[in-house]
Amino acid sequence: MTVRVGVIGAGMIGQDHIRRLTGAVTGARVSAVTDIDQARAAEVAARVGAGALPTGADLIASPEVDAVLVTSWGPTHAEHVLNAVTAGKPVFCEKPLATTAEDCLRIVEAERAHGRRLVQVGFMRRFDVGYRQMKEVLTSGSIGAPLIVHCAHRNPTVPESYTSVMAAQDTAVHEIDVLRWLLDDEIVSAQVITPRATGKRFAHLKDPQIMLFETANGVRVDLEVFVNCQYGYDIQCETVGEEGLVRLPDPAAVGVRTAGHHESAVPQDWKGRFADAFDAEFREWIAAVATGSEPTGPSAWDGYAATVITDAAVRSLESGGTVVTVDMKPRPALYGGAA
Repeated sequence: MTVRVGVIGAGMIGQDHIRRLTGAVTGARVSAVTDIDQARAAEVAARVGAGALPTGADLIASPEVDAVLVTSWGPTHAEHVLNAVTAGKPVFCEKPLATTAEDCLRIVEAERAHGRRLVQVGFMRRFDVGYRQMKEVLTSGSIGAPLIVHCAHRNPTVPESYTSVMAAQDTAVHEIDVLRWLLDDEIVSAQVITPRATGKRFAHLKDPQIMLFETANGVRVDLEVFVNCQYGYDIQCETVGEEGLVRLPDPAAVGVRTAGHHESAVPQDWKGRFADAFDAEFREWIAAVATGSEPTGPSAWDGYAATVITDAAVRSLESGGTVVTVDMKPRPALYGGAA
């Protein structure tokens, strides 16, 4: 079966995923595209032989669309995902699932009413080879119970439109999701402290930030978010256990030795660093849709949890670094919680 995918949002990430679905993933065809800029939707659709539709609602209702990909502006996500669930169509939503916890819960409740999972959220790190190897080590118990996790998320620069709260909402949210998955544990508190600010930032931005999390099982996590580090896109993660540690490997790169120096390249952006993970997440999503299976990637509940935790981090930042308790609802049985 060829899965006919309708894409809502033809901006940068939407076009990147269209390229992925048409060039890197088998078993999929982009059949429809819509965007708030209808001329852009028509142009992008024409490149791949798809139809251009006026609205997301039209696309979801189309008999030419088997599954929906939402890559539009964040505040529109909830509307499109809810419409897809109501139509009974699988939907892949780039993060965030929604911009408020309340809208995330509306999606969770709609999916529960439907009776099976239809939603996957685009947290691609779960599909990265290095993170999957870390998950295998932690699941095996070979380093004992996890005690501490050290993380860093560094970008060379960010535009002036990047704000201090985006450090949690747009940047750290990836660590938040992957840590919940790696540890199979829930984050129960968040604290954000601000060390000396880099002179390389725009004046309005608090950068770097140190985020401290505690899980239900008592694991302590420290995360450095530094979005003007200058030298590259650098993702680090190390989990210390009772009997050893496991560290995320750096991306493969050749080493060059010249005149007393040994150098290797550092990725410069997220596209290069996680290109293979993006491909893997879409291959697995399309395979699930094609067989009528529930998606295996991050769920609507994971989207809700990430939003609640980032909300707590933002409150801590805005309150000057107080510890904020994460107020999360009980997990429904559909997502592995108690019945």
